[in-house]
Amino acid sequence: MKWVSKKRTIIGFVLPSFVFFTLYLIYSIFVAGYYSLTNYNGVKTPDFVGLANYFKIFQDNIFLNSLKNTGIILIITILILLPLSFLLAALLDTNFRGQSIVKAMNFTPYIIAPILVGTIWMFILDPKIGLVNGLLCNIGLDSWQQDWIGGKTLTPYSVGIVYTWQSIGFYATIFLAGLKTISRDLYEVASVEGANFRQRLLYITIPLLKETIIINMVLMITGALKIFEIVYQLTNGEPNHLSDVVVTYMYYITFKRMKYGEGMAIAMVILIISVIISFAYIRNARKKLDK
Repeated sequence: MKWVSKKRTIIGFVLPSFVFFTLYLIYSIFVAGYYSLTNYNGVKTPDFVGLANYFKIFQDNIFLNSLKNTGIILIITILILLPLSFLLAALLDTNFRGQSIVKAMNFTPYIIAPILVGTIWMFILDPKIGLVNGLLCNIGLDSWQQDWIGGKTLTPYSVGIVYTWQSIGFYATIFLAGLKTISRDLYEVASVEGANFRQRLLYITIPLLKETIIINMVLMITGALKIFEIVYQLTNGEPNHLSDVVVTYMYYITFKRMKYGEGMAIAMVILIISVIISFAYIRNARKKLDK
């Protein structure tokens, strides 16, 4: 009876917020979807234009380039951020002196405002006064100096690295919480049976972290697709929008060009891509991890 009463109390606290959030989310998607089918400019009464805004953005080379930049950041997230955050969590799961300090330092970048993160890394990566190019110059590697945040080629990779630095503590914390749920007895029994580190990882850790891996991956995908502040502060899309990602370009189209219809069309495209990639990943991940 106590558990039933406690469960009802929890539901009573959580349900109102959940219902409000769900209704707000559905309403926001509906409004964005509606305006994406109009020529609304924030002032005049919108006229229905059908799918014209969608055709426009997919014929816009700047939007397509921003989509490519976002894709590069997404790939960096999958290939670098996921394994690094897992390795960091595995390290934090061991006992060593100063563990609590390392845990606090690990999470610090995530709680820093993203706009401040962009400012910090701007001084590190700036081609003229940045720490990286200055260090390369001091050690005689002038030829290695690059325009890390001002060119078309390197900027998305730089943004991916900055995003990895900022978020690794958050995802490592989620992995660490998952690792704490795995009984140490399983590892001890496996060791007695002669299992090596690789076998313990493949047959104990990864299967038992299946849900944690899926949650982290979905959060990483959606986080990479909606990245805004770091890019806005580092490059603001310069030069000539070559370093834009989809969200910064959506911001430019919506609030600077006052093309709310096209901006909402971009927002709907981001939503659709996020849902498709996330569901595809969840489906494939469950199949692979269940084998």
